[in-house]
Amino acid sequence: MDTVPSIPHLDRLIDLARKECRAFEHLEKLCELCADEGPRMPCTPGDVAAIAWAKATMLDAGLANVHAETVTAPVWTRGEKEERCMIVEPRTLDLEIAALGGSAGTPAEGIFEEVIAFSSLEALDAAPIDEVKGKIVYLNHPIQYLPDGTGYDAASSEVRISGPSRAANKDAMGLLMRSANLSAAAQAGALTYGRARHIPVAALAVKSFAALDNFLRKGARVRIRLTLSCFNLPPGESANVIGEVVGSDLAEEIVLLGAHLDSWDLGQGAFDGAGCAIAIEVARLIAALPHRPRRTVRTVLFANKEMGTSGGLAYASAHTAEAPRHVVALEADQGGGVPLTLRVPALAGEHALTKALCENIAPLGIALDSGTSRGADDIAPLRQLGVPIVDVLQDTSLYLQLRHTEGDVLEVVERADLETATLAFAVAVWVLANAEGDFRVK
Repeated sequence: MDTVPSIPHLDRLIDLARKECRAFEHLEKLCELCADEGPRMPCTPGDVAAIAWAKATMLDAGLANVHAETVTAPVWTRGEKEERCMIVEPRTLDLEIAALGGSAGTPAEGIFEEVIAFSSLEALDAAPIDEVKGKIVYLNHPIQYLPDGTGYDAASSEVRISGPSRAANKDAMGLLMRSANLSAAAQAGALTYGRARHIPVAALAVKSFAALDNFLRKGARVRIRLTLSCFNLPPGESANVIGEVVGSDLAEEIVLLGAHLDSWDLGQGAFDGAGCAIAIEVARLIAALPHRPRRTVRTVLFANKEMGTSGGLAYASAHTAEAPRHVVALEADQGGGVPLTLRVPALAGEHALTKALCENIAPLGIALDSGTSRGADDIAPLRQLGVPIVDVLQDTSLYLQLRHTEGDVLEVVERADLETATLAFAVAVWVLANAEGDFRVK
């Protein structure tokens, strides 16, 4: 790419980020809050405390216009009774599970049924209803683990999103799926039922699905007792938390950096909290400079990404009129891994803003990826409104193994990696907030 003009004060921002990055300290406080007040599931005491923490932390970071915008969110609880899955035939063996978010519970005595296994959703769809009726479906889907997380999205997310309704439409009594990780613990995630009957759904930890696979490979008839005490409650109120570093001569134009504030009820939600730490610290570093960015940098910590993305949808709805003012949106939602590559909108490879971004982020070892930016779930509604998206793609190897599990705790987040990721997002946001031109279609 041709040489482009340097970005004023970028060196000063980089120096500040390398000497005074506080991202890990933000994450420590958020994880402590989770330990004291409970998980950050939507509309829980932990969620309320996290919203208050986010507002206070943004104010302490020097952000302006800090406020919360109410979001309606679903309320689901794992329950305080039994969550158990046990093979009772051909021999007794406990399996480790995690009920999926939004799952219906079972009767108090559980359900006791035969297992029928399928290697894919297509195989389930092709099965005669009489083969499935009254049984517990086990979706033994393979997952290809790719550094950018696309293998996870293609396999696990699709199974969680459409598996329950497809099993219910075959008159299954319940559904088990493989956890989308290879760590010891079972992994939580949200499901959808659509208009189908609500059946109990849980994910199996790796050791447990390996044991179940072993029985099934031998042709054994497997019967399972599944007991879940989870249940849904009426929707409640959560909030998006927003703060800004107001720009100078292009203050009406917005560069948005988002993350999501909620987390699952297993562990401390450290990997999801890492995105919040990155987003707040990038804004703090920019606010600490003696020179304001040309464009306004807006930080948004979204509510309820995990149980339906109502925070992202609410933000897009409330700010539809502002959408043309959003020059670009980014989101930190890949944990605390080191940054690997950069993606920009389609047809933007030779754009002046792409050149500025690539030239200034290249010294960090980050190159332009040939793929098209797609953004994370919370900013997807903005993309539908025509807002350009830029992705800073991180190494998700550890993130995909431990997130949404009881192992998702502060101790597994590497401070140096989190600080490196924060630096990369800070450079990207500063360039986008100061360089000439933008990605928007005129």
